[in-house]
Amino acid sequence: MIWKSLFSAVAMLAHILPALAIPAPDSELTSQSQDKYVFAHFMVGIVENYQLSDWKEDMTTAQSIGIDAFALNCASIDSYTPTQLALAYEAAQQVDFKVFISFDFAYWTNGDTEKITAYMKQYAGHPAQMQYKGAAVVSTFVGDSFNWDAVRQGTPNPIYALPNLQDPAEATTDAAQSADGAFSWLAWPTDGGNSIIPGPMTTIWDDRFVHYLAGKTYMAPVSPWFSTHFNTKNWVFVCENLPTLRWEQMLSLEPGLIEIISWNDYGESHYIGPYSANHSDDGSSQWAADMPHDGWRNLFKPYIAAYKSGAKAPIVEEDEVVYWYRPTPKGVVCTGDTLSAPLGVGMLSDSIFIATILTNPATLTVQSGNDAPVSIDVPAGIVTSNVTMGVGAQSFHVTRNGQTVLSGQGGLDVKDSCVHYNFNVYVGSITGEVSNSTAR
Repeated sequence: MIWKSLFSAVAMLAHILPALAIPAPDSELTSQSQDKYVFAHFMVGIVENYQLSDWKEDMTTAQSIGIDAFALNCASIDSYTPTQLALAYEAAQQVDFKVFISFDFAYWTNGDTEKITAYMKQYAGHPAQMQYKGAAVVSTFVGDSFNWDAVRQGTPNPIYALPNLQDPAEATTDAAQSADGAFSWLAWPTDGGNSIIPGPMTTIWDDRFVHYLAGKTYMAPVSPWFSTHFNTKNWVFVCENLPTLRWEQMLSLEPGLIEIISWNDYGESHYIGPYSANHSDDGSSQWAADMPHDGWRNLFKPYIAAYKSGAKAPIVEEDEVVYWYRPTPKGVVCTGDTLSAPLGVGMLSDSIFIATILTNPATLTVQSGNDAPVSIDVPAGIVTSNVTMGVGAQSFHVTRNGQTVLSGQGGLDVKDSCVHYNFNVYVGSITGEVSNSTAR
């Protein structure tokens, strides 16, 4: 169908941001609210075929790790947006979850005030609408110059606008002054937008947002990964230890709100939700199918609990290993790809990454391919280690006081050949005594 072709072409451009100037460090980020919430960015544009049961399943899965609401990223061009928003709100009400709309300004324009107001009038007072400080949360992707005053005046219920600003300095503009705070999309090592720099991730952008927001609410981004391989955007960020590093930064900085990027953006490989059978495929199945990220939810859960409680470190109640790695070393040339390897590949390491979640200190032993086993003494808590990637099967063992605590095989063998480039990661977890790896 014509609209599907149009959507696929436009969607590839949806999350492209311009490069920004490098900001100076700032250390003004402090906790802004006693009530802390964690949201997850949800792409409505790929769930045209969702039924109520699909929404409820995603929501209860998100609830199980402490996520409070979905930010429903929606486009103006999709005829099914009203239907899916209605289902999302209905499902959220049924399972006692919350949602709010995130207008994607890759499609919406500043001239759409009347349509945006109509959506807010419809949902701002809904029982499943996310409320913050007594008002209905609304956000955007880009949309920096949209003025929220008219929407606020035309909506009977109070609204709490947290638009995505591409540059934190925009918080001082007249349009941003009409909002109650801002959301940052800069969740990966970058000196602005989609410019890729060697890591590690720092809080330089968080600090600058809070500085310019001058007391208004800052919604900080958390993301575990970012790689994509469309002809209009073909890159990978250096985010190999980001799944834990970014959460450690959040526990230290204590922003008022956090939004996880993302629940189901398979095209950009930063999904933490299950790979849904009912989503539409924009071509991203080439690198996202059979590449589960479910183990990251296990990893995020204790961090989310710690963030909400104000703790500086997560509490670990049972031993677990979560691992992630790419399917091939970075130098492998794929034989059937019409596109080049993604931008940023040269900055990556050929490594296997392992987060140990331990109640007490132990020894982690990893055998990657035919390489000799590598043993690492790791303390209690959550620690990310890495070993050199070897071609072949991956195995993980945790021992304590001479006894095996965890043992399992990786769910994917690393190969030295490929047809298409794939810089997404396979994520798995190992739980229970001498259990097999499960990609949950």
